[in-house]
Amino acid sequence: MLREIIMKKDVHESVRQGYAAIAAGGGSCCGPAKSCGGGGAADVARTVGYSDAELATLPDGANMGLSCGNPAALAGLKPGEAVLDLGAGGGFDVFLVAQKVGPAGRAIGVDMTPEMVGKARRNTIVFREKTGLDNVEFRLGEIEHLPVADASVDVVISNCVVNLSPDKPQVWREACRVLKPGGRVAVSDLALLQPLPDAVRESVEALVGCVAGAVLIRDTEAMMRQAGFADIVLESKPDYIDAMSRWSDPLYRAIIERLPPGARLADFVTSLSISARKPRP
Repeated sequence: MLREIIMKKDVHESVRQGYAAIAAGGGSCCGPAKSCGGGGAADVARTVGYSDAELATLPDGANMGLSCGNPAALAGLKPGEAVLDLGAGGGFDVFLVAQKVGPAGRAIGVDMTPEMVGKARRNTIVFREKTGLDNVEFRLGEIEHLPVADASVDVVISNCVVNLSPDKPQVWREACRVLKPGGRVAVSDLALLQPLPDAVRESVEALVGCVAGAVLIRDTEAMMRQAGFADIVLESKPDYIDAMSRWSDPLYRAIIERLPPGARLADFVTSLSISARKPRP
């Protein structure tokens, strides 16, 4: 038990350090070279379904190329809803959500990296000036222990973050806890089609690159059911992985080099769109 606790802390610290570097403009991301705030970040966003019109509304630097899907579109958001983003980073999805739910709604982002939360809060000032909306909030915290009240949000979203957690069952329990009865979850994540080779799974680069922490699709469904979710829909979207394999980001080159000869990353990993609902009593 003690060893498991230590390992979870080690994973958290590795992820925290990796994403602190990304927030500061260094290190690599879930995307191509220059994706941390550069031109490549827009290419990543377009690949996973964001429009140029959406991207134009964002503060500079909010999009760091960390997406593997478009959970805000999957969620079917309505004006006036309260939405929580797990692992909000620089605020990319939160700012888009805030516009969809409007001034009567609320968009809350939680991230465990102080550097990311600081960046998101600075971006909020620019967002407010560009849109006139004041419905965004960022909180420092771990997604396994959300700083959010029970049954207080309508929708939980997340974009390529749950796979980074060393305690995914706890993440799904927390997501269910904070949702109102009848509330829904819409998550884009990476998942496994088959177990990763040990050399990839044990790589820190693969962990920060959102690959090493991914679990099998069937395990994701089982964890969600145990957490209390119903109406679970899991949709594999392999195009993202094929595109990711073509990017020149050194992080992903390091991951691909650890694969067996002749193997492709898409043989093991897929982008997964996840939707579900918290049952009413």
